[in-house]
Amino acid sequence: MTTEENPSRKARKLSGPDAPDASGWSASLYNRTATFVYSQAFTAPVLELLAPKPGERIIDFGCGSGEVTLQINRVVEQKPGGITVGVDLSESLLAKAKANGLRHAYVGDIQALDPSRDIPGHEEKFDAVFSNAALHWCRQNPPGVLQSAKAVLKPGGRLVAEMGGFMNCIGVRAALYQVLRARGHDPIALDPWYFPSMEDYVKLLVTAGFEPVHVSLTPRITPISTGLGDWQQLFVRNSFLKDLSDEEAAEIMDEVENICRVDCQDQSGKWAMMYMRLRFSAVLK
Repeated sequence: MTTEENPSRKARKLSGPDAPDASGWSASLYNRTATFVYSQAFTAPVLELLAPKPGERIIDFGCGSGEVTLQINRVVEQKPGGITVGVDLSESLLAKAKANGLRHAYVGDIQALDPSRDIPGHEEKFDAVFSNAALHWCRQNPPGVLQSAKAVLKPGGRLVAEMGGFMNCIGVRAALYQVLRARGHDPIALDPWYFPSMEDYVKLLVTAGFEPVHVSLTPRITPISTGLGDWQQLFVRNSFLKDLSDEEAAEIMDEVENICRVDCQDQSGKWAMMYMRLRFSAVLK
């Protein structure tokens, strides 16, 4: 289907609750399109790796709308001193997290976190830094994320995370590169994603002073219940395509959808993508 066949998408502009905030995110669109991100089936492995304990202090890097953060908090708050703090760059997502019941939620860039500025009133160090589906958005400064973790962790504290790894979104990312290049854009400069291999991330951890305990790369077929168009509207429009006009962005997303249809849509019309999840835990030396 081309944009000419579907003119309603040609100049699609989000407004109202779906309009993105300054960071490019909309909690309304996120909660409608990407519930798989915080689904129990997909978060159980990284939560098992974290193994939160009553009374622990845990900070969630890139907490989003807080669903997983609140799961952790229900465990740690069972003993005095237990607390979970959420940090995210999106005011829209944090507003939703607070509405969901997360009491300690703060705007901050996890690539350059200043604890005294970004999480005031939480000077005591944390037992663990947790992150789910956020670190792959930190292409600008991956080492900065680890420095931020060091700034808030106790000696011997742990860093536990799951993120997109090598081969994540395979096919869809290549289609974006193809379409953007054909239109005269540099996709490398526009790409917001950081999908490292296990070897590359282990080097990063060790260089930063962490001792890796567990590192794995796991393929995961991820159903896209609202279709690749909505998936791109959430994850691509205000990142890869943020500087393009609504018209050109819609045309690019339609072209990408058409390219990927052969691999990502079954005969009944259901969409799915191959995600590769880099899951790790490490201890601060």
